Amino acid sequence: MAIIKWDPFGDIATLQDRINKLFEDSFPQQLADGETLPSCAWTPHTDIYENDSGFFVAVDLPGVKKEDVTVEVKNNVMTISGKRSEDPECQTTNYYRRERICGKFYRTFSLHAMIAPADIKATFKNGVLIIEMPRPAADPPRQISVDIE
Repeated sequence: MAIIKWDPFGDIATLQDRINKLFEDSFPQQLADGETLPSCAWTPHTDIYENDSGFFVAVDLPGVKKEDVTVEVKNNVMTISGKRSEDPECQTTNYYRRERICGKFYRTFSLHAMIAPADIKATFKNGVLIIEMPRPAADPPRQISVDIE
């Protein structure tokens, strides 16, 4: 048996994570329009960034099948949801340690006003969902004559 050095602060961080999860699960989250978000088993790690062409959302979804992921946009809120299915073999296995979580996930993000919702594209490759939100084409500047009375 290997000897593992005890880290007194490691337990505090774990306790804080559990308390945060308890509060999140106890009080249902609500969207701006009053709709309540469903509870979920886990929250995928997400990066949001932009470049000259628009905004991007990268979501780590290892072990999730493409057909188990949904991306929806409603009232300027993007919702990413789905599930990671448990391997049937896992149900009969005696674990010494289990950290990977299966079940439903759910993330919501408010969209920037300068996004064209109809042009949003998503790709799923190697367990990473990339959502591309291009900026709408800018109207060319116009000169307007104003009559002065």
